[in-house]
Amino acid sequence: MPRHAETRQLPYSPEQMFALVADVARYGEFLPWIAAVRVRSDSEHEMIADLVVGFKGISERFTSKVHKERPGRIHVDYLEGPLQHLTNDWGFRPDGQGGTLVDFAVDFAFKSRIFEMLAGQVFDRALRKMIGAFETRAAQLYASGGVKASPTPGGGEGSSSSSAHNAA
Repeated sequence: MPRHAETRQLPYSPEQMFALVADVARYGEFLPWIAAVRVRSDSEHEMIADLVVGFKGISERFTSKVHKERPGRIHVDYLEGPLQHLTNDWGFRPDGQGGTLVDFAVDFAFKSRIFEMLAGQVFDRALRKMIGAFETRAAQLYASGGVKASPTPGGGEGSSSSSAHNAA
């Protein structure tokens, strides 16, 4: 059962980081291995989303329920798919210097022992790549006067709807 937790300090506001993580509809634009995204429902406090994840010829769909507490927390619960369970938490706290402390935790297990063994072999590398993709996306959106996060429910960057899920 791969588990991971860490905190990163980033030079963006909690609202900006919340908006980035909550914008699941755009995960396919920047997260590795995301082949497709479908947001089934989305409101200010909750959403249901399907993600299709592909890696080395294997493709799986999973569905999650996302609980949103703007701008401080996003919690993801697994509903269906190839996993036995998945929980994912994001926390966004002001760092006192104009940036944000981003707390990230993920815990999951595959139903298949074969997938579990494969995931264990590449988990750390895949996780670093995924976290790096979020950091790169934040820099693209918010550095040098980029697009600002929308404080309104359902409004992420641009015209897409806000949604959330972690790609574990």
